[in-house]
Parts: sequence; C-alpha cells; structure tokens
Amino acid sequence: MLTAEIIFWSCLGAVLHSYLLYPLLLRLLVSGKAANRQVYAQNDEFPLVSILIAAHNEESVIGDKLESIFASDYPLEKIEVLVGSDNSTDRTNAIIEEFQRKHETVRLIAFTSRRGKVRIINHLSEQAAGGVFVITDANVIFDRDTLRQLVRHFKNPAIALVDTNMVNKGMKKEGISVQEKTYIESEVFTKNAEGRIWGSMMGPFGGCYAVRKSHFSKVPENFLVDDFYINMKVLERGGLCINEINARVYEDVSNSLVEEFRRKVRIATGSFQNLFAFSHLLFRFNGVSFSFFSHKVLRWFGPMFMLGGVAAIIPLMQAYDLYRYLFLAGLILLLLPLFDLLLRQVNTHVALLRFATHFFSMNLALLAGFFKFVSGVKSSVWEPTRRNQ
Repeated sequence: MLTAEIIFWSCLGAVLHSYLLYPLLLRLLVSGKAANRQVYAQNDEFPLVSILIAAHNEESVIGDKLESIFASDYPLEKIEVLVGSDNSTDRTNAIIEEFQRKHETVRLIAFTSRRGKVRIINHLSEQAAGGVFVITDANVIFDRDTLRQLVRHFKNPAIALVDTNMVNKGMKKEGISVQEKTYIESEVFTKNAEGRIWGSMMGPFGGCYAVRKSHFSKVPENFLVDDFYINMKVLERGGLCINEINARVYEDVSNSLVEEFRRKVRIATGSFQNLFAFSHLLFRFNGVSFSFFSHKVLRWFGPMFMLGGVAAIIPLMQAYDLYRYLFLAGLILLLLPLFDLLLRQVNTHVALLRFATHFFSMNLALLAGFFKFVSGVKSSVWEPTRRNQ
C-alpha cells in the first residue's frame, strides 16, 4: 500500500505543480522584477529586420497581414519581407505580387511542391539580410508599434529572442474560444514571468516572435514545432528569451474542438520531439531547467500522471475512506465533459463545464501526440487550422 500511496501522491503532485503551484510561485518571484531596460530609444538607429512568412493558401488573410506590416511605425527602409508560398493554389501569390509592385522590399519565393513551414523558414533564413528575424504566420496581424516593441530589446546583447503578446479575437460561446483564450492568456503571463525572472521563457507563440540572426538555428526537417526548437537552441547557447507584453499581435482564436484537438495533437507530437532533443538541459539545475521541467515536461506527461494516479488509487480506495472520496471527486471531474456534451445538444453552454472539456481534450491530445511521436514522424508538412471557425 505504501508504494501505491507514493505513486498516487507523486502523480497528483506533478499535475498540481505544473498547473497550479508553478504559476503561483512565478507570481511571487516576479514581483518587483523589472523588465529589460537596455532598449533602443525612439530616435536610435534600429537594425534591419527580415520578416519571414511561410504561407499556404492564405488568400483570405495575406493582404491584411502585409498591410499591417507596412502600416508599422518601424522605419520602413529597415524592413524586408520574405514570403515563402508553399505550393499555394489560390490567389495568395497574386496578392503578394501586387504588394511587390508597391513595396520593393517584398520578396515572393514560390514553391511548386509542398515543403512545410520548417523547410520554408529554413530556406528563407538563408536569403534574409536582417540582423533580426521576425518569424510570423500569415494570419497574425500586427499593431502599429508591434515591430518596434519587439526589436527594441535587441540593444541588450544578452537577449536573443523576444516573443509577442497574442491577443485573440472571434469569441463565441458555442465553441471553446473563451476557454482557449483564457488558457493562452495564462500562458502569456507564465512566459512573461519566466523571461523576467530567469530569461528562460519556454517557447514563443509561433504566430510571431523575433530572434537574432546570429542565434537562429535551422530546424530539423521532420520537426513539427519549430518555434520551440529555435527557442531552446537559444537557451542552450546561453542567450536570453523574453516576452514583450506590449508587442501585441492579433489572431482569430480557435473555436472548433475538433480543429483544436487536431492542432494540439500536432503540437504534442512536436513537443516530445523537442523533449528528447533538449533533455540534457534538464540537468543544468538553473532557471532554464526549472522552467523546462515545471512548465513543459510535467505538463506534457500530465496524461500519464493521471492514468498512473487512477491505477494507484484503485487498491487504496479499498482500504482507506480518503481515497474513496478522492476517487469519487475524480470521477465527477471526468463526467463533466459528458454533461457538457449533453447540454450542447440542446444548445446550452455552461462555461465551467466547457473548461473541463477543454482541459481533458488537451490532455487526450497530449496522449495521442506521444503515441504519434513514438511511431515516428517523417514529415513536417501539415494543413493549417481553419480560420474564422
């Protein structure tokens, strides 16, 4: 029974640490921690920026994206835009060519076969002249000062990667957009705190972030989560990764549970690829290793901890009342997504129940991603999440 108790409380403790205790600890540690102050001033000479975009059939958003770039208050002569069109079959290329006629710093590299985001960004990085790369998705729209807020931190030679603050739009009570937005906002806080405390932000939002050209690393072609790989290579080399809360970008939040589950399975698969690529960083016993372990590794193995806790509690509840009550509480939590499903059939939407659905679907996606990783990943080509769900 002692072994079962150790397993149960260890599993429960691992889940609680990642989702509850670690964020609370960050709130305590970040208090009084100032953000980076060694930044470019308004009148300083800013560096040349290369904006790298991989696009596949993005006719509905690519025009707005390019408009937002050239509406920036960043010096336009210090911006070049490289768009890799991944065998687009719609009007994506034509729209980009229209912008080329107005802005000579826009370059279209059109591929005639699918290559995937990783291979395209790797290729664009070879063509880019800027000392800072801004890697961004076609559907992520900039504020007027987004670029300036991002790039100003690169005056500090220790900082090698700066993340944006992803602001979501398109909230709908019928789907999971509210729950996904809440989760993303909590991640923004966590990443911002990690950056301010240790300079060890655990992965930017892949929709838009900036990295020094000197610290950019090409991503293995079969990797599915390129932004986390680039981030961890920076940390591996001793560079600092931070989040700039005022560098706002805008993206339509996912609202379809099915679409979001598919996306999270892909991210989970790529997360386990990155875990095995950077597992050695867990043994540095510094801010990077603590952030990596607490924020990512424990969360990625969350479904295994939950299954381990269930397996351990079965013999325990036969001997102790406490474990019977805990088992009953866990069973009720597991039934909440079922209640949510039943209520949705009659067009009734309860936010609390939808949070339970979101949490368990996210962990189911992690489990599916683990098995997909174990079975092997041969290609990084994937279909973008549908817009405006």
